[in-house]
Amino acid sequence: MLAVILLAGCGSVRSSELPVVVKRTQMQMGTLVSITVVAPSREIGRSSIEAGFREIKRLEQMLSTWIQTSELSQVNAAAGQRPVVVGPETLDLIVRSLEMAGLTEGGFNIAVGPAVEAWSVTDRQRVPSHAELQSLKSLVDWTTIQIDRQARTIFLPKPGMRIDVGGVGKGYAADRAVDVLKRAGARGGVVALSGDIKTFGDLPGMQGFPVGIRHPRQKDAMAATIDLKNEAISTAGDYERYFEQDGVRYHHILDPQSLQPARKCQSVTVIAAEGTVADGLDTGIFVLGPERGMALVERLPDVEAVIIDDQGEMTVSSGLRSRLRYP
Repeated sequence: MLAVILLAGCGSVRSSELPVVVKRTQMQMGTLVSITVVAPSREIGRSSIEAGFREIKRLEQMLSTWIQTSELSQVNAAAGQRPVVVGPETLDLIVRSLEMAGLTEGGFNIAVGPAVEAWSVTDRQRVPSHAELQSLKSLVDWTTIQIDRQARTIFLPKPGMRIDVGGVGKGYAADRAVDVLKRAGARGGVVALSGDIKTFGDLPGMQGFPVGIRHPRQKDAMAATIDLKNEAISTAGDYERYFEQDGVRYHHILDPQSLQPARKCQSVTVIAAEGTVADGLDTGIFVLGPERGMALVERLPDVEAVIIDDQGEMTVSSGLRSRLRYP
């Protein structure tokens, strides 16, 4: 868990006054998903949560590359052969992903999958050879992805290319689930897909929802906490999926230029109005590093960040400095 919702003991809570707080968890998108809502009644709370989970499941069926019938799996299967027609939601997410790739100078890259598989950080735990990585260079070039908005098609021009929205999909799902919760009558709430979190409204008696940012080197410790209201938070870190060999840490966040693990940061937390943006930018900024990454954050509207560099030094964007609380 990279960012943590700090909601003590609210599985289904009701005080003497409305509203009520209801929380449920399920396994979806390969991770533990938690939805907490503030609602005018327990019934509305439960029904809105069920609708939120259904929305996340629908998006998983559409976007997961682990599901052979998904739209993205069909795009990948046709790499080097033909364009594939996709739905408007898939097309929009790919277009936005490519925009974030541009913003981060390719640091965020939905085409980097072949290199990630070569490293296989959580399985084989081996260091690929330089020659092996170089042979993958042409397959991870996101600039070659062809989008036809009018025909609503995506084409990967080289056999072996593939795209994966795992680096942005959970934030996107959180955004969409929040939209569903609101329509279902929830007054406030939190959708958390592992460390990708989207909030709206307030907890009763509070301003927003308290969220903790994990310390990248101290287990179970928080580097800082913050109250979020109508905001999303996402963290990219080198401390969840990694292995060590000969005293060197090899993690899953690759620099698409070198196809080696990015080394300039220990963690990057992004806070934005949209989960899609926070989820995509955290990885890209991690690759860019503290100086270029923070310069990007300061240029973007409604985006803030906490960057912990490779030496453990924390840099906080200007809009967050008065909001963070430290242990």
